[in-house]
Amino acid sequence: MAEQAEIMDERKGNRWRVLGWGVAAGLILLPLVAMQFTSDVNWTVGDFLFAILMIGSVGLAFELVVRTSSNIAYRAGAATALAATFLTVWVNGAVGMIGSEDNSYNLLFLGVIALALAGSIVARFRPAGLAFAMGVAAIAQAAIGLFGISADLRGGILATGFAGIWLLSAALFRAAARS
Repeated sequence: MAEQAEIMDERKGNRWRVLGWGVAAGLILLPLVAMQFTSDVNWTVGDFLFAILMIGSVGLAFELVVRTSSNIAYRAGAATALAATFLTVWVNGAVGMIGSEDNSYNLLFLGVIALALAGSIVARFRPAGLAFAMGVAAIAQAAIGLFGISADLRGGILATGFAGIWLLSAALFRAAARS
């Protein structure tokens, strides 16, 4: 009986994996389809390779999380941190958070990601330590965004708002640590 339940859980998991990777493939192909209908989308081969690298890396990282923890709060915290990382890199590469994508100030946001990653490694990916690391990343994100307001009001507010994503991740990891 337990064996049969395990097989059913595995099938459900496979459906989610297929759905997740299908969405990833769709996101990568979306600009290709858009290029057929409008001249506003001009992706190069390099752009597609970058998208594949980014989306694939997030997918693989989440696969690892799913395999290492069955705790829903932990998985959600990891997904939120991965989303913050992905969006930070994507926005900075596309248009930049502060000023344009060429503004060197935007490199500071990569430091936030490095801080979150280093904190995660030091915490050995345990939920309580991850909650602290994501909280520190939120503070760093907010500080960089607030200082950026003087150069670009809208971008500074956007960048500061990203701190909320890191805080959500911290809260989810904190919930995982309590359970």
